[in-house]
Amino acid sequence: MSILFSKLDLKHITLKNRLVVSPMCQYSAIDGFANNWHLVHLGQFATGGAAAIIQEATAVTPEGRISAGDLGIWKDEHIEKFKEITTFIKEHNAIPGIQLAHAGRKASTGKPWENHYQISPEAENGWQTVAPSALVFRPEKEVAPLPLSIDEIKETIADFKIAARRAVQAGYDIIEIHAAHGYLIHQFLSPLSNIRTDQYGGSFQNRILFLLEIIDAIQQELTSQSLWVRISATDWTADGWDLEQSIALAHELKKCGVEVIDVSTGGAVVYQKINAQPDYQLPFAEAIKKETGITTATVGLIKEAVHAEQILKDNKADIIMIARAFLKNPHLPFHFAEVLGDKIDWPSQYERAK
Repeated sequence: MSILFSKLDLKHITLKNRLVVSPMCQYSAIDGFANNWHLVHLGQFATGGAAAIIQEATAVTPEGRISAGDLGIWKDEHIEKFKEITTFIKEHNAIPGIQLAHAGRKASTGKPWENHYQISPEAENGWQTVAPSALVFRPEKEVAPLPLSIDEIKETIADFKIAARRAVQAGYDIIEIHAAHGYLIHQFLSPLSNIRTDQYGGSFQNRILFLLEIIDAIQQELTSQSLWVRISATDWTADGWDLEQSIALAHELKKCGVEVIDVSTGGAVVYQKINAQPDYQLPFAEAIKKETGITTATVGLIKEAVHAEQILKDNKADIIMIARAFLKNPHLPFHFAEVLGDKIDWPSQYERAK
């Protein structure tokens, strides 16, 4: 048996293999509500053999959506369809997860196939964005976000807490906090987007406080769920968030009871310089794993079974998270297992295709 198809035991859940579907926005919701597109989209990965499926960035407030088409979990009425999705995923021996998110200054955009830029607050499907500081993401194109007051920060933390409560009620067994890709929590972490002078800005300890307080609030709502955090381990530019700070943060996350750190990179500023190639993000996951001992997931341009297996053999990460390759082939684990010579369970309905 390959490492890729060996199980991974966490405190309350067991991944049947090391392949996890990374969150992928579908821009297909109305007023935050999931529909049959999301059921089929997420469900196909469960029938295709993935160990866990992390649902797209799901907004904890309406203004926290990236676009008007994003999923939301800011009201109880959202729970019913999510229950249907998690039930189906569990029926097919996979673990449902949800990524709780707030887009901050990168909110109020169009759907990427229509217009990926910010929509002005007075236009249809647009709204006023918020952030730690009144700094725009694209200076020539955007309305400045409103800086959150202390009271509004506390309200946002409460929004994450209540969203986690709803996620538990909906049946998700993995709760992932989105602290990456230049969205609100990452905006607090990075000195490039956070120039506050109060307890939420300035020093490293101040800039991570927002995330730590969200974790503390969410932990109060969890029963047997696994708590994960996605980070961008570097801003890919000078004077920004970097690997050293990511390692220091990972130590704090581990102490807070976070089980898995999902290591991505970038997204904080438009002038980042990324040379995207196979394994370009892997050294960050490897360093965090080595320095902290926390369970790490790696992402980015992993498309082949042998490549994924080698990452695990080299002990550079514990979990392989894949997005685009799963879109191209929802049954990717079946093909990876065949390449590696492993025998894994198929749905009875599909066995004649072996």
